[in-house]
Amino acid sequence: MAKLVYGLNQSLDGYVNHDAFGPGPTLFRHFIDHMRGVTASVYGGRMYEIMRYWDEDQEGWDAPEREYAEAWRATPKWVVSRTLKEVGPNATLVEGDLGAAMRGLKDRLEGEIEIAGPDLANQLMAPDMIDEYRIYLHPVVAGPSLGAKGVLFFTQSPPPLDLVSSELVGDDVVLLTYAPA
Repeated sequence: MAKLVYGLNQSLDGYVNHDAFGPGPTLFRHFIDHMRGVTASVYGGRMYEIMRYWDEDQEGWDAPEREYAEAWRATPKWVVSRTLKEVGPNATLVEGDLGAAMRGLKDRLEGEIEIAGPDLANQLMAPDMIDEYRIYLHPVVAGPSLGAKGVLFFTQSPPPLDLVSSELVGDDVVLLTYAPA
């Protein structure tokens, strides 16, 4: 049985904002290795649209960017969206009951299924579907008080959580891993 893992970069004030901060070289290497190891990815529609950037080679990419794109393209993806009517290569549009679809994936697959997108992850918190939370904590403040746009990592109260591990990734990002208590 696979486990569902929700993990994203987050600011000190709790926001996911890909324009306000991004991974340095060490964290990017971590994400390449992570993507190579996941069994599948489940994306919310907006996050999938952001990540589709990796579907086609871009002029000027360096070797790590090409490595990430290769790993991303090879990973099977499921996309949860009310607005998208079609998805790209190696991706399946999820239709019907979200909880049933996720339970089906967990039962069918082995390993780790990453959940990408705060809105999607927050929908899966209520039925207690998420097995692990990974917060890549960046030392920046990126919320609306600074005029930035972003989405909260947690838009509702998560279930009670236990800290499983903490790890410094690169010079300034702390990976906090939690499991439901």
